[in-house]
Amino acid sequence: MPAPAAVSPAARGGDRPALAILLMILVSLIFSMQDALSRYLGSNYPPVLVVMLRYWFFALFAIALAARQPGGLRAAVRTRHPWLQIARGLLLVTEILVMLVAFVKLGLIESHAVFIAHPLIIVALSGPVLGERIGWRRWAAVAVGFVGILIILQPGVRVFSPWAALPLLSALMFAVYVLLTRMVSAKDDATTSLFWTGIAGVAGITVAGLGQMQPLAPADWLPMATLCVTGVAGHYLLIRAYSLAEASSLQPYSYTQLIWVSLIGLLFLGETVGANVVIGMIIIVAAGLFTWWRERQKRAQLPPG
Repeated sequence: MPAPAAVSPAARGGDRPALAILLMILVSLIFSMQDALSRYLGSNYPPVLVVMLRYWFFALFAIALAARQPGGLRAAVRTRHPWLQIARGLLLVTEILVMLVAFVKLGLIESHAVFIAHPLIIVALSGPVLGERIGWRRWAAVAVGFVGILIILQPGVRVFSPWAALPLLSALMFAVYVLLTRMVSAKDDATTSLFWTGIAGVAGITVAGLGQMQPLAPADWLPMATLCVTGVAGHYLLIRAYSLAEASSLQPYSYTQLIWVSLIGLLFLGETVGANVVIGMIIIVAAGLFTWWRERQKRAQLPPG
């Protein structure tokens, strides 16, 4: 599952959309592998321990990346929104923890089937939170997307598990994280936001996870190391993709993660997928793509400059 920070929206050296699309598809595969490893490790160890170890590695990556930028760490630590940056970091690490528990309790496929509604939640919240004007067409797409969620969860048709609410809660938390990222990006650059994402997140998860410390079995050292490396590799390639093309143009390709997750779940984890989950996913993705298309249309109508 991706955990993006604010990044530069376009290349300084010119657009390379084909390479950016390939990188985005590769990032989706890497994050799918990361989610599968998280599910395996979270089934054998406290989820908070898994997230803590992963975040220690991610924080080192964020610090190293910030140190290489102009101004170094001193520039990265300066923020005009310290409390919002801390809130972003804590919210993201909590969302990752909630989603990991969902992977363990529900499986990758069903968890992601609901989580992919987060772009629609962003649209729904961008009005009251950011004051953006949302037209009736995008509100209709949001409503259709939530119909897809209901088809997946089937409340009233099957015995409702409280665990089924976790991916929806995770999607809501991630949507709020994205909106907070938009708010701080007006004054803070991408390096600062990434730095605070790592530092605030690692501080919060370490406080929560130290009491759950336990040694890993030797057989699990490699999966844990791979989880850490794939997390850093995914974030680096995501930043690279966003440096080659506009983020909005790459959004549809992030849905390819559903394909990778489904293949991994079906072929390697023994998961099954019901017809209701497939139908719900199709509806949610269609609604998400429609909102993306409407946003592109609105931007195209704005005067240049």
